[in-house]
Amino acid sequence: MDNPKVVVLIPAFNEENAVGKVVADIPKHLVDEVIVINNNSTDKTSESAKKGGATVLFEATKGYGNACLKGIDYLKHTRKSKTEIVVFIDADYSDYPEDIEKLIEPIRSGRAKMVIGSRALGKRESGSMTVPQVFGNWLATTLIKLIYGAKFTDLGPFRAITYSALMELNMQDKTYGWTVEMQVKAVKQKMAFEEVAVDYRNRIGFSKISGTVKGTVLAGYKIITTIFKYL
Repeated sequence: MDNPKVVVLIPAFNEENAVGKVVADIPKHLVDEVIVINNNSTDKTSESAKKGGATVLFEATKGYGNACLKGIDYLKHTRKSKTEIVVFIDADYSDYPEDIEKLIEPIRSGRAKMVIGSRALGKRESGSMTVPQVFGNWLATTLIKLIYGAKFTDLGPFRAITYSALMELNMQDKTYGWTVEMQVKAVKQKMAFEEVAVDYRNRIGFSKISGTVKGTVLAGYKIITTIFKYL
């Protein structure tokens, strides 16, 4: 795949201090369009994203999956014939946007249709992931290996997938189960995938999921139930 048309989707909820940095660090020579989905933020997330040149969409119903689905709907109706690779990255500046080049390389070379950026394989800044996050990733990836026979090391949100493969997956989850749904469905469809090591740093601001006991418990429950849902 020579010079593929790459689009980046960035779900964002109250990330006015971080999203602009994410947008600014995306390698523009590789990407056709950067799309930030404002998930009903109460701050200046949209303004920060627009300053960096991103297209901004608005999704009123909160939920990580809802924001991602909004971005996909935009691709279907606005960029259907103009997108070959879709990259997902968080808006909190914990991932390194310049690693997009590493994520799309296995797709460009034809080795994979989906690539997961693995924080477990990369270098993690001290404190960037909580103990429950690390344990939850280990438990979820272990269950996927035992149940589906596929080896992952992470459920990290930083990932790339071909547009056609993404459409085939028919994504449905509206909240915390989004990433694991994508991986489990890809395995069930025998989709070629790879993991690449990505570095991870402390996010800007406060995590709405791992930063609270309620968020951590709800996310863990949703991830585990999603794994069994697609048996």
